[in-house]
Amino acid sequence: MSLKKIALRAGTSVSTVSRVLSQPGHCCNQPGLAEKIWSIAEEMNYLPNAAARTLRMGAAGSASPFTVDIFLTRFDSMDADPFFQELFVHIKEELMAQNCLLGELLYSADLGILEGKTSVPSMVPYKSSETLRKELPLTSPSLVSRKHNTGLVILGKCPDSFVPALQKRYSCLVGIDRNPTDYLYDEVFCDGSAAALKAVEYLISLGHRHIAYIGDCTFESRYIGYYQALLNHKIPLNYQNIHPSHQTMEEGFDIMRSIIHSTKNLPSAIFCANDSTAIGALKALKQHKKRGYMPSVISIDNIAASEKTSPMLTTIDIPKKEMAHLAITLLLDRKRGFHQETVRMEFPCRLIERESCR
Repeated sequence: MSLKKIALRAGTSVSTVSRVLSQPGHCCNQPGLAEKIWSIAEEMNYLPNAAARTLRMGAAGSASPFTVDIFLTRFDSMDADPFFQELFVHIKEELMAQNCLLGELLYSADLGILEGKTSVPSMVPYKSSETLRKELPLTSPSLVSRKHNTGLVILGKCPDSFVPALQKRYSCLVGIDRNPTDYLYDEVFCDGSAAALKAVEYLISLGHRHIAYIGDCTFESRYIGYYQALLNHKIPLNYQNIHPSHQTMEEGFDIMRSIIHSTKNLPSAIFCANDSTAIGALKALKQHKKRGYMPSVISIDNIAASEKTSPMLTTIDIPKKEMAHLAITLLLDRKRGFHQETVRMEFPCRLIERESCR
């Protein structure tokens, strides 16, 4: 697929397409153009590096490049979570640096498990059961097709029931998240509990004791870190300050608006489980002003948009670029047989002080 065809569909120049595809972190002057180009390229199965072009042309003796599929577990679109979207850009940069190919981009909505007579799934979840049935004859006892020379990066919390099936399909797995698994596969993580603890401890150091939480509360390490910080300072947990959400900007806006319009004791500070939620909360505070009420707001992730809010968002930095680098390094290390035991690599988090807390 030529760059010219991609440029035509994207409504831009061939040189712009070339820059975007050769430099995954490249930002265009036109908002959303780089994402549009990547979307069109992936839809057209464009393979940008030299190894891919050689493979496509069928050069004699050419080695098949290692391909890496990406599984986004929490959302059905990369656009739904800017944290994973930025992480995905760093993964693409690392794959290009390592002469690997980006393969399938999978979402939770694409996957399904057909349960057999045992507790282990009889079919590997991948796109749909119909797709799998076409891969092998129906007489196959397992209907499992291992993808040749392909690894998988799991972004987010993967259901335990999926893991055995994924391990059958992929020879190499690595996860990137804020919540570690029970050593189910290699993983790179930045502990969400420690990040939340650091965020709430910072609010408490500023004198806040009435601190609300907006985020996931189901087996979520960031909620545990929030609660632990309150316990450490003998601050009672007030369930009226707990606001469960799916951690989206829209929910952050709606929940913050509800807090503002509440006639009960208003929290002096808000801890949001991620930046997207906090950005929504700050928008609600700006649009639905309440006389004399401007709580401190802090969150986790340090996405690019956190520097563009008003006020600028105080957040806990998660080192996305470094995590992407180590994840691909681990994946290739296992592929080459250099380690057999499950490896877990933890990164530290750090406080980014800005204007939203006082």
